[in-house]
Amino acid sequence: MNDRLEALKARVRAGEHRRFRQDGPPDLLAECAASALSWTQRAARLTRRMCEAERPVIEPDERIVFTRTVPTVPPLYSPEDWAALTRDRTLHELGPISNICADWGLVLSQGLLGRRRVALATRARLAADPQAVEFCDGAIEAIDAVLDLAARYAQAAADLGRDDVAAVLARVPAHPPRTFREALQALRLLHAVVWLSGHYHVGLGRFDQYLWPYLSVDLEAGRLDLAGAEELLAEFFIALNKDSDLYPGVQQGDNGQSLALGGSARDGSDAVNELTRMVLRVALETNMIDPKINLRIAPDTDLALLCQATELTRQGLGFPQYSNDAVVIPALLAHGYALEDARDYTVAACWEFIIPGKGMEVVNIGAVSLPAAADRGIREGLAAGDDMAGILQRVAADIRGQLGRLVAAYARLVLPPAPYYSVLMEGCLERGRDLSGGLTYNNYGVHGACSANAADALAAVEAFVFGDKSVDPRELVEALEHDYAGHEVLRRKLAEDGPKVGDNDPTADAMLTRLFDLFAAACEAIPDNRRGGRVRPGTGSAMYYVWLARGHDAMREPVVGATADGRRRNDLFSANLAPSLGAQVRGPVSVFQSFAKIAYQRIYNGGPVTLELSDAVFRDAESIRKVAMLVRTFAQLGGQQLQLNTLNVDTLREAQKHPEKHRNLIVRVWGWSGYFCELAPEYQEHVIARHMHAMG
Repeated sequence: MNDRLEALKARVRAGEHRRFRQDGPPDLLAECAASALSWTQRAARLTRRMCEAERPVIEPDERIVFTRTVPTVPPLYSPEDWAALTRDRTLHELGPISNICADWGLVLSQGLLGRRRVALATRARLAADPQAVEFCDGAIEAIDAVLDLAARYAQAAADLGRDDVAAVLARVPAHPPRTFREALQALRLLHAVVWLSGHYHVGLGRFDQYLWPYLSVDLEAGRLDLAGAEELLAEFFIALNKDSDLYPGVQQGDNGQSLALGGSARDGSDAVNELTRMVLRVALETNMIDPKINLRIAPDTDLALLCQATELTRQGLGFPQYSNDAVVIPALLAHGYALEDARDYTVAACWEFIIPGKGMEVVNIGAVSLPAAADRGIREGLAAGDDMAGILQRVAADIRGQLGRLVAAYARLVLPPAPYYSVLMEGCLERGRDLSGGLTYNNYGVHGACSANAADALAAVEAFVFGDKSVDPRELVEALEHDYAGHEVLRRKLAEDGPKVGDNDPTADAMLTRLFDLFAAACEAIPDNRRGGRVRPGTGSAMYYVWLARGHDAMREPVVGATADGRRRNDLFSANLAPSLGAQVRGPVSVFQSFAKIAYQRIYNGGPVTLELSDAVFRDAESIRKVAMLVRTFAQLGGQQLQLNTLNVDTLREAQKHPEKHRNLIVRVWGWSGYFCELAPEYQEHVIARHMHAMG
């Protein structure tokens, strides 16, 4: 990067832009109450007042502008009114709609004035429909708020003599962009206002697809060369990192600013273009946690592209995360997605597969605790004298019970209206209906959490209790009840000698696939989630690898104590699809082989195989090619999703002792990358405890 960009990045990392933040948000309660505004009207007024409260900030060396100055979003209702409004209803997480993806290409191609014309036409056509009129009025109010914000930024730029910035903002986001710079500036404002409107986990979708037309025209016309385009893109990426401290998440950095690259186009052709490669180059240069990159691949993806992506892995960014089109697209097709939409999938905040502009899917309503199901099945089954089949019947019943409780709670789900977000979606303005009422796809997603520990526990019982009969079932139950106190020999046998997922062991892997088959069957038995959608089972764990082991206020299921894989109470589970912590496995390929056995045509909510590589792997240039070939092998074996983390344990320990010296150290946490020193201690320790692969 040049000196200008390095200075921009340094200021962002130092948080210098925070000096522009105001003390408090606008107060909406009195206005909303005095005017007796409906929920939809309040949501639109929120966007308007937040945009009005923003103070334009344009630094001398900025070309892509917008600095958030209103750090908090005010409530739309008093605590008492909110409690009454949501009584006996289920709110998803913080309440506002999150973790979906706008159709950014649609909005860029029409401009906000084009979207406004659609809203006006619908309002006239549906004038006798009060709900449509109210929605369209709210959408128009939100659009006008963004247009006014852009106009004030344009005036501020003109006042500063920044005619270049003023000219761009006079064009966008009101009108369709004509250039790459205009497209990036429009996207910056449109994306930021989603956050200002109270939403979170706001993804960027198929970035290289909807922005490529603007870049390609610039390149063909000679208005811009690759170096100039990369400079603009780098500034856009740096800007995305300004407010990560404001974005809600379980841990700082868990903000959902993800994008997807490559893969198939809607017509089935190869979607990789020059912008695909440029994004990878620029992300390598900026070396920051946002945007979080997902690369869609196939078994025959060009090795040069995989090598370029591997450069980011070597740098320790924790991305790209890889999604295998050869597995993902057929699974989506099998579960009701149209072919063109399945080909057009992007990735949500962590790993879930969603359709830009067409999905009001709540892809993370919770998790089924597979260790809890296995543990209850083992303890109760052994105490009752069951054989292995009986234990598995109990496991199946427990999975059904957990899922049933979760889905029953979400039968009372309430999604707040989102008039501004609806402007960015396909069909909402045309139908006169808010996206909270549903879009083309309205599925739920549930994580099948911590599967390796659950499978290892069941495999140990099969191998040692029912196989060679070297473990007495009563002793095992007693050991579990007492957290292995007085049973250390047994614990070590289970932990060190038991079959392990990730070692391509047939016993352990059979239990893994059985667990996911049971989970899939439980989801398939729910034909309708009461929003016109299905329940999608997945393989991710999110933060549950900590919560299931140690508890959390948001957990619906009880904490799991000691487990039959030799794990003690309070020890953390492995994250996503990864061998249990401390499990001895042969290497990356055996890990891939184990997890490739899952029936992904039924398990399609996403959740990556998570692999940690020692930084010693990247000792020479040939190592890049070897790791790229490893990614290709993963796809060829039929894996669904993969994330790679490059770590040095000594460096991580040093960072714990002296965080001020390692403030830019990045790690992959569960489905996102964050700064190691900003993580809570339990998440830091889990990263350190993961199995490190050296490769030959």
